[in-house]
Amino acid sequence: MTEAHIKVAREDTVGIIQLYRPEVANALNRKMVDEIVNQMEEFDRDDSIRVILLKGNEKAFAAGADIDEMVEETALTLELANPFAVWDRMTLIKKPTIAAVKGFALGGGFELALHCDLIVAAENAKFGFPEVTLGIMPGAGGTQFLAKAMGRAKALEWIWLGQPMSAGEALQYGVINRVVAAELVEEESMKLASQLAKQAPISMRLIKEAVDAAGDLSLIEGLKLERKNFYLAFASEDQKEGMEAFIEKRRPSFRGV
Repeated sequence: MTEAHIKVAREDTVGIIQLYRPEVANALNRKMVDEIVNQMEEFDRDDSIRVILLKGNEKAFAAGADIDEMVEETALTLELANPFAVWDRMTLIKKPTIAAVKGFALGGGFELALHCDLIVAAENAKFGFPEVTLGIMPGAGGTQFLAKAMGRAKALEWIWLGQPMSAGEALQYGVINRVVAAELVEEESMKLASQLAKQAPISMRLIKEAVDAAGDLSLIEGLKLERKNFYLAFASEDQKEGMEAFIEKRRPSFRGV
């Protein structure tokens, strides 16, 4: 049996995936990415899980792709292997996803964090795309996610220079959501996950779909999708529970139906 590159845990309704290749600062190889995505999909199918949390270790979330695995690749071998198809599956995850980042999140590690809906980072976290210094470029969505988050000009500057971005800078440019002391990252991430887990799952899913589409649709098309999803929410029992709880001045108990 081959060694797993992740550790999996559950804390109440939060599914936790820990990247676990500490000997190489959690560098991402294809097997590891497969394991991450497969587990994310398993949590996504599990009705007892409301939120998915990804984390690394004290030194690194993930310090990039495994260069040893890539050094002999050619354009043809990459085209045939299609290694980024598995990354595309991350964009289909319906439940909220959070990246808890300590230390380095570089290259593929940064792309993995950007595939998550929210990012909580330690004050000492470093983000960046050093691919240009290797004569290549981001390939798992880095150019697209960063440009959407911070705008074309700043994204080009960071990716062209290949320099690391501090957690403070990433927060300033809207790339991440929260910055806390390193020793509080997991606590803050779990607190955020627990807050999200109490919300109505169907509403969360419909909101995520509408927000994700906002950057790609015209305003009119985006409004149409938002209104369709608004109407769909009224087909759920959670909508009735939420409004009844409001009228009765009690906390709602959402079941995701």
